[in-house]
Amino acid sequence: MAPAEPAAIRIELVWSPRPGCVLAEPLLLAAGSTVSQALSASPRFAQDRAGLEAGGPLCVGVWGRQQALETVLRDRDRVEVYRPLSVDPKEARRLRYRATGRRIVSRHRPLSGKTGA
Repeated sequence: MAPAEPAAIRIELVWSPRPGCVLAEPLLLAAGSTVSQALSASPRFAQDRAGLEAGGPLCVGVWGRQQALETVLRDRDRVEVYRPLSVDPKEARRLRYRATGRRIVSRHRPLSGKTGA
């Protein structure tokens, strides 16, 4: 016998209306709810939605992966609303380099350590 689906799911809706400000709201939704329904269920998010949509259509994700508004949610999902980028990431690195004069080293790709033949 298959386990019964819960009648309600708990999710967390997270968005950033402006730089340096991250807001999170826990929501209780019916099982089978979509990302779009989660956005509509939050009165706090509705206040910031118009400002976020001014930069273009909403870009949303679940646990850091971009998803469509029709995506069905599961219990304990984290729905994230992304603001449009204000500066291209490559350009931001160039500006930081010009300001500091130091090379920015990534932790994920060391400068040395490759062994050549």
